[in-house]
Amino acid sequence: MKKKIVLGIAIVLSVASIFTACSKSENSGEDESLKYVQEKKEFILGLDDSFPPMGFKDESGEIVGFDIDMAKEVTSRMGVELKLQAIDWDSKVLSLDKKDIDCIWNGLTITEERKENIEFSNAYLENRQVIIVLADSTIDTKADLKDKVVSVQAGSSGKDAVSGESDVLDTFKELREFSNYTEALMDLSAGRTDAVVIDEIVGRYYMSKKAGEYKVASEDFGGEEYGIGFRKGELLLAEEVNKILQEMKEDGTSAKISEKWFGEDIVK
Repeated sequence: MKKKIVLGIAIVLSVASIFTACSKSENSGEDESLKYVQEKKEFILGLDDSFPPMGFKDESGEIVGFDIDMAKEVTSRMGVELKLQAIDWDSKVLSLDKKDIDCIWNGLTITEERKENIEFSNAYLENRQVIIVLADSTIDTKADLKDKVVSVQAGSSGKDAVSGESDVLDTFKELREFSNYTEALMDLSAGRTDAVVIDEIVGRYYMSKKAGEYKVASEDFGGEEYGIGFRKGELLLAEEVNKILQEMKEDGTSAKISEKWFGEDIVK
């Protein structure tokens, strides 16, 4: 009888130890983000490929841009291959969480709301949400947007900035959302929209391609900073990228890339 009881206890303890081990393995929270990228030797960058000058398709269909050149240098120093993956910007966090991509690196604004779902790198660029209108427009302040059609990109920090000022938003005739800023600015040029709230870095790039067509209003929807987004809790990968970005700043590499795209060094 005692042998049977002892054997039963042994079996129970054995099973319990197996479940405990599995539980520890599943819930240890061990961060293998850097190891994951290193072992597959591939770093997948998610982006909206119509967001110049950060990441966009050139005339030959190749994805180029400031963020792309920065990422190429980072992944080269990491010893992994860079793969570019166009995503639906409005579903960027879902793409990240599903591991379709390893990061979001495309002029991604750091916000407290986004920090709840995204692990951010250190900020590397400063930006503003500006109001772009046609050159002959009388719009110059946020008050001038009363009864006007204002456009933003869906899921963008521009939309968040406008939504955060409900007293201004409530005066609009309509807040119109587009899948990308190229479409929003085309709508503005066609006279179907009165203004576009857009990242200053991106907006001024578009303006440089169509001199005299647009202007920037004197008021804006606030300043912000760009960062690289990783899966929540994946600190080791973020820290490795931060380390390399700092090295690039110190050895002048990031300055050269910035001068190529902006004519000056604007990297933080």
